[in-house]
Amino acid sequence: MFSRVSLILIGAAYIYYQVNALDCGIAELDLENNITMETQTILSGLNMSVSIQVVQAVSVNVMISEIELVSECFLIGDTTSCNCSVGYSWSNEVCYNSSCCTETTCTQNVAHIEPLCVAKVQVSIYGTVTLTSGSWDADKTTQLKSAFGSRLNGYESLNVTGSSGGTADFKAVVCIKLKTSVLNQLLEDLMANLSANVRVDNVGMVNITAPEDIVSYESSPTLKCTFEGSVHSTGWKLIREQKPLELTSGTVVTLTDCSSDPKYSSCIAVTLNKVISSGSGTYECRFTFGSVTHTAKAKLKVALLPEKITMKIDPPVADCSDSSNLEKPVIVNVNATIQNSNESYNVFWQFPGAGLNKGSKPASEKYCTENDNWPKTPGGGTVINQCENGKTGYKSRTCSKDGEWQTVFSSCISAELKKVINAAESFKTGIGATQEAAMGIFQSLKDTTKSNSSNDPAGISASISIMNVMATGSESITLKEEVFDDFLNAASNLLANDWTGVNESITNDMSLQYLDGVENLVKNIQVNNTLNISKPNLDLKVSKGDCNISVLNVTVKLNETGVQFKTVGVKNLMDKLNNRFKPTATALHNLILIVTKNGSSSTEITMDFPIKQLNDTELHCVFWDTNNRTWSDTGCRVERDSNHSLSNHSDSNHTVCKCNHLTSFAVLVSKYDTPDEGKDTSDVILKIITYVGLAVSICSLVILLIIEALVWSVVVKTDLSYFRHTALVNIAVFLLLADCSFLASMSPEKLSAHWCLILTLCKHLFYLAMFSWMLCMSVMLIHRLIFVFSPLRKRVFMFLSSIVGYGCPVLIVGISYVYCRYNEREYYEKATCWLVFDGTLDGSLFAFLLPLGTVIFTNLFSMAVVIFTLVKSSAPDGSKSDDKETFKSIIKVVIFLTPVFGVTWGIGFLLLIFKDHKAYPFLLYSFTILNSFQGLFVMLTGVFAEPKVRQELLKQMDKGKYDTMKNSTSASNTKER
Repeated sequence: MFSRVSLILIGAAYIYYQVNALDCGIAELDLENNITMETQTILSGLNMSVSIQVVQAVSVNVMISEIELVSECFLIGDTTSCNCSVGYSWSNEVCYNSSCCTETTCTQNVAHIEPLCVAKVQVSIYGTVTLTSGSWDADKTTQLKSAFGSRLNGYESLNVTGSSGGTADFKAVVCIKLKTSVLNQLLEDLMANLSANVRVDNVGMVNITAPEDIVSYESSPTLKCTFEGSVHSTGWKLIREQKPLELTSGTVVTLTDCSSDPKYSSCIAVTLNKVISSGSGTYECRFTFGSVTHTAKAKLKVALLPEKITMKIDPPVADCSDSSNLEKPVIVNVNATIQNSNESYNVFWQFPGAGLNKGSKPASEKYCTENDNWPKTPGGGTVINQCENGKTGYKSRTCSKDGEWQTVFSSCISAELKKVINAAESFKTGIGATQEAAMGIFQSLKDTTKSNSSNDPAGISASISIMNVMATGSESITLKEEVFDDFLNAASNLLANDWTGVNESITNDMSLQYLDGVENLVKNIQVNNTLNISKPNLDLKVSKGDCNISVLNVTVKLNETGVQFKTVGVKNLMDKLNNRFKPTATALHNLILIVTKNGSSSTEITMDFPIKQLNDTELHCVFWDTNNRTWSDTGCRVERDSNHSLSNHSDSNHTVCKCNHLTSFAVLVSKYDTPDEGKDTSDVILKIITYVGLAVSICSLVILLIIEALVWSVVVKTDLSYFRHTALVNIAVFLLLADCSFLASMSPEKLSAHWCLILTLCKHLFYLAMFSWMLCMSVMLIHRLIFVFSPLRKRVFMFLSSIVGYGCPVLIVGISYVYCRYNEREYYEKATCWLVFDGTLDGSLFAFLLPLGTVIFTNLFSMAVVIFTLVKSSAPDGSKSDDKETFKSIIKVVIFLTPVFGVTWGIGFLLLIFKDHKAYPFLLYSFTILNSFQGLFVMLTGVFAEPKVRQELLKQMDKGKYDTMKNSTSASNTKER
């Protein structure tokens, strides 16, 4: 009996009663009929509407949209002959189970296999063979073709597209979707037989769906890829200008796994959130299994809007100041430039002043005059100029309502730094966000911050913003430890500058952004085990489990098993952060400690800071409160014993802090608490005394120098008087310079670190020079009293005095500053703009106190010798009148020599000794009054107390009066004649 079995592929469109959506499906129908009946006759008799049972007792009606003959099998006795229709090929099940893998007639009994034949689709296999040894030749090409042709179902062709040495590229074409496991086994056998590495990419196995039309600007389109088969890994790429960019979930890109859909064994999707021009291009999805990668591509077009508009206004300011001709129009040309695009735009212009009445007067009658590139501008107006020297950004300057130019604001940065910003912004979106891209960004940031050695606020701010952008990206994009080195180098370079050129508020904001960026990056960058990286201004330690490490001389201890801790010390940032912790609180150690860990459980951390507690101070362990943007001591404490004194963990050389949370830590120092009213009143009075005293001293010293210039030629007739007045003039000059420097540094919080350092150096040098010349005067006086008949020669005095008065101060200041820099110690305190006191004989302050003590001791000895000489000279007579005169002489010596010998500065040493004594306020007021008015005392005792000077000054005054009267008389006689 002859029979024919026909497999009919029926495409049916049906509507489920549960939903209102339209689904499409494919069904197969097997027909068995006698040879005398034609298949086409049977197909034409089918009803185009059928009922299909979906679940038990539930059926739905479907409409058949297309009927097509797929295959026919002829069964004649034990002989079988099956063929696929045109456009169809044997399925993988038929090929690999029955060895029917070509389009020829299959004589196996395969009629029962489903599916029997499948529709042809072109699948392209692109591969590369890399031999471990030897070169590619024709025999290997034959071996390659034979392997693919004999083992792949639907094989059509294979061509070697290129070869070089031991590498060959090839393309194979098959007409059905491959069985991935078969292809993987084929490749493994090839690699073994050829002793080579083979990798292939397939196109045609993956279905990709994407919006066909142009998507709207800032819309959120989704692309989806499906694959029927097992996979090891998946991924997406965006190909733009023939450059493939890996996609990772970021601020724009969102990758999802849609494999939960029962229709597909593997499914991935990418959604672009608020897509812009950077999202246009060709998207490629991939599914990888072993050495085989299956890909599919689709283009996405975005309706673009110009993202960068450059405007140029000529002239930048319309000059309407000519009130005599208000009817004359002022012509202003405005040009707007965008990037070249094929989009069609509707352009609209708006001008805020378009509604002004014709002939109305300008809003401001005050103008800022033209200044360099800043044109004449009305009060309240702001001028914007383009950057120069190839930089990007702009510069703006505001004219105040009073007609005064304000400080120039500049956002100009180098073209190289702008490229790094663009790369970081792109990385954050998830487009091209690979480990290699991150390493390139941090390396470029390191290079630009290293080359930007000057205090460029715009460049520093832009560099900090790059760190914050990368920190934002690292929340969802994995960064590995290889980026740490360049990142820490860049962060350290930024702290090498003082950030001058901007006001305190901007500096505080920049420092806060810096701290946030560093902390978040340190927290998010993944480290496998432990790590130790040290840079000039940052020190990073990564440890696991029980942590006991040292960072910038700060010991950190944490105890938690199986947890990774990251600790980084940051120098030169403390003084830039806003400090509202306490009115008198200042940073004693310019160090911030950042500690993070993986996990959210609470942890107690112990930190041992190398900070010495000074007398009359209180230490506070604080952390940076990101919500209130200031320091807080909540959850932190200084380790103390039961008597509320520092425990054995915290001594005069160390401060131990304990906190029950992790973040950025520091130590602040403040005065011991005293009644606020009394403290404020005392501070105000002392400040007023200092201001008044310095002003009087400066004026007095100027008068002294003028008088010395007038009487110099008369009063320096002898060597002794020459020595005295030379020393006196030098004392006055250096005291004048020191007082001016002191006055300029009275408000250190308003000074930049750069100026604070300069003023500290000036005060250190000028005060030492003043005391050195006081020493010269003292030694000269002693020499005169002891060696009466061996007077100093003028040349010898000037040579020795120049060494002591000029050379020694410069040498002391230079050595102390270089020593501090070399040993990475602080030379000055930013909070006081003065030298650092770290304890007994420790700190740069002793480079001032030791020379000062030496001079004061020597000068006191000189005064004692003078007094002893006076007493001795009056002793032989012994009368009461002589004793009285001797006493007067002693009083004169003390009064006249104390200011020029600097003895009043000895009260400063008493202040160090009697800090907690009741006499402390008296000594403090005495020190302030005597030394702030020192210039006045020097003028009175050094000039007006000397008879020769007074006489010559009176002569000069009388001569001036005589000349005035003579000129007046001469003029009168001339008038009478």
